[in-house]
Amino acid sequence: MSDASDYFRAYAVRALCKARVMTAGFHKSRQRLIGRLYHLLAKQAARQPNLHHLDDFHAVRALEASLDQDGRPAAKPAHRDR
Repeated sequence: MSDASDYFRAYAVRALCKARVMTAGFHKSRQRLIGRLYHLLAKQAARQPNLHHLDDFHAVRALEASLDQDGRPAAKPAHRDR
C-alpha cells in the first residue's frame, strides 16, 4: 500500500491540471488554490503521517465539490500522449 502523501500528491497534480485548462477567472484561481492545498497536505503527510490529515483532506474535497456544483461544468484536463 502506498503512502498518503502519494495520494495527496496525485490529487494535487489532478487539480492543477484541471485548473490549467480552465479560462482565467475566479474558478481557475480557486482550483489552483485547491491544488496548492493538496500539495501542502502531501508535504505534511510525508513529514508526519497521522489521521488529522484526513479531516483536512475531506474539507478540501468538499471545497472542490462545491466549486464544481456552482452551475458551471467541470473542466476536464487534457490528456497528453507520451
